[in-house]
Amino acid sequence: GLKLQGRIRVDLKMKKLDSTKSLLIKSEQLLRIEDHDFAMRPGFGGSALPVGIDVQVESIDSISEVNMDFTMTLYLRHYWQDDRLAFPSSSNKSRTFDSRLIKKIWVPDVFFVHSKRSFIHDTTMENIMLRVFPDGNILYSVRITVTALCSMDFSSFPLDTQNCSLELESYAYNENDLMLYWKNGNDSLRTDEIVLSQFFVEDFQPSFGLAFYSSTGWYNRLYINFILRRHIFFFMLQTYFPTMLMVMLSWVSFWIDRRAVPARVSLGITTVLTMSTIITGVSASMPQVSYVKAVDIYLWASFLFVFLSVIEYAAVNYFTTVEEMKKLKNAKIPSSYNANQAMAFDGCFHDNDIDLPSFPEAASTPNTERNTQSRNSTISAPSEGTRLRRRNTIKHNLNFIMSNSYMIDSYSRVIFPLAYLLFNIIYWSLYA
Repeated sequence: GLKLQGRIRVDLKMKKLDSTKSLLIKSEQLLRIEDHDFAMRPGFGGSALPVGIDVQVESIDSISEVNMDFTMTLYLRHYWQDDRLAFPSSSNKSRTFDSRLIKKIWVPDVFFVHSKRSFIHDTTMENIMLRVFPDGNILYSVRITVTALCSMDFSSFPLDTQNCSLELESYAYNENDLMLYWKNGNDSLRTDEIVLSQFFVEDFQPSFGLAFYSSTGWYNRLYINFILRRHIFFFMLQTYFPTMLMVMLSWVSFWIDRRAVPARVSLGITTVLTMSTIITGVSASMPQVSYVKAVDIYLWASFLFVFLSVIEYAAVNYFTTVEEMKKLKNAKIPSSYNANQAMAFDGCFHDNDIDLPSFPEAASTPNTERNTQSRNSTISAPSEGTRLRRRNTIKHNLNFIMSNSYMIDSYSRVIFPLAYLLFNIIYWSLYA
């Protein structure tokens, strides 16, 4: 009894296999696949075969500035007519097949120009659809992910707009054999709403042209053009705001007492090092391009402002030291007081803490008389006189600054913020 049941099961399985096989044979017989050589295109030897293209972009998966490429997933649909696949049908309904039939018939050999990597999705089966109509019209649809080159210009980065394109072309058949065209004109390219982290998609549009290869001739080429505008807010938070704050922090130094050396030096060095870190961070995430980017201009100009605030304090400190040494030399100081004590004052030392008399007027000595005589004699030569006068005014100005070094801080409090504000106005009006 058990043997009989087993034999019945095997027979049923064989029947099922036979029925599917016979159905497949019927389909192939219906389309007369065995009767034709599908290595040749439809209308071989005649005029060019028109192949309509229709694309639906599912997503832009990534855009890489470092590799200068983008990755896109799309549904690529081809439309053409092959009379060899026409079949009689009373209901005039189309027949749909999957990837198993594709290998047995002729399909257009469209490829992506400038693509680096691409693949047809194959989960759970290859994402391919073939729809054959009774009159021989064919729709062939395939779901592809492609990574293609996009030549980007970063001279306005991160306030830039990039124009990328995906290019489709037949590999084997030039314009005499195959004519690629957009099936529905401008409506041939459709997209769902695409949301990207760093970019806003401004425009998607199809276009077409011809490409020439020296050894094989002219080919029809279709373009999927899209314009990407970068979102600025991420860079404002990561780069511009921290840079502005660092420059403003460097100005705090101008309000700290000029003799508080540790406070002012440490503030200056901290801001310089922080600016260096920000610059390094930005350049690490960017391709090594040979031209200047907009963000580089901003960062290096800000770095210059921070650097100048440190140099400003070096000048103030030097002039203050020279001024104090002069006062100590010329003043009538009690013997108990020495110069080392004057230099040993830290932080809270102010001009009015020690009442030092001003420079004593030099007595009119024979030496000075001789100097005045020589000065009068030089006046007769006008060119030498103007030179001397110029030197005297420069010397006078330098002496004035050296004796009033606190004024450098007073001017810096106004000049630095105004200069930085002017730079910002020019920068944002040029690039924004």
